[in-house]
Amino acid sequence: MKQRLFSTARIIQHENPLGLPRSGSPPRFPTRGLPKQRRIRDVQKVIAVSSAKGGVGKSTVAVNLALAFARGGLRSGILDTDIFGPSIPTLLDLQGEQPRLSEKNQLVPLSNYGIKSMSMGFLADQEAPIVWRGLMVTKAVEQLLHEVEWGGLDVLVMDLPPGTGDTQLTITQQVKLDGAVVVSTPQDLALKDAVRGIGMFRKVDVSVLGMIQNMSGFHCPNCNHYTNIFGEAGVRRECTKHNLDFLGGIPLDAGICQDADRGKPTVVSNPKSPMAQKFTEISAGLASRLDLRMLS
Repeated sequence: MKQRLFSTARIIQHENPLGLPRSGSPPRFPTRGLPKQRRIRDVQKVIAVSSAKGGVGKSTVAVNLALAFARGGLRSGILDTDIFGPSIPTLLDLQGEQPRLSEKNQLVPLSNYGIKSMSMGFLADQEAPIVWRGLMVTKAVEQLLHEVEWGGLDVLVMDLPPGTGDTQLTITQQVKLDGAVVVSTPQDLALKDAVRGIGMFRKVDVSVLGMIQNMSGFHCPNCNHYTNIFGEAGVRRECTKHNLDFLGGIPLDAGICQDADRGKPTVVSNPKSPMAQKFTEISAGLASRLDLRMLS
């Protein structure tokens, strides 16, 4: 078998393949700056709810906060920015519903329980997977941010997906956020990602309003024993460590899960329950930080 020799002739003939000048100042290539941040049209305040980790109940917390704002007399909405795993259609019992287009060719939010909502889940088949690369995800997020006709809101709760990647960067670079809330369980494993989320917001100059501890403990309805299943005070510890406000704790309760699964969140289904009161107290604290006035 003949040994194949690789020729270097082509390399020698093209020693300057980019055509760069051999002398003088280097050429200037066009640079693309960061997109300009802007307000979401007709929305007074925008807060991002993040966990940087899936499975800690962030979406359930976010939708109950939005509903608590509405029960306090604020014009409230929620924007689901999780392209791959949208939860808001299920949480608000709006599965299978589709938004219409306004005269200005903008998406009109769907409403239920007194709040407006928009989600990728309204625009795709319920069981169809979203198999997209980063660029398509970014474009979809941009449309959700700037092509929805909210019609006037006092506060928009933005439910962020897990992680600290493309979607989070797109949002923080394009939208002026009035603050972020980080949700975590007390478990160290969840807190590690929550701390990364705090670091991301601080890196992009978004104020972190505080942390919420979800699934903070379980009170057995049969024997009345209280158990800290995921730990006791992990979120409080991180708040102290990172100089953040502890916004409140939500106990682990079967009712919250059942309410979410049937599309009627706790603040709506059982507004006088201790769990609903927890969400109401946290929303009131956030409203105060945002200079919004809720009904007492």
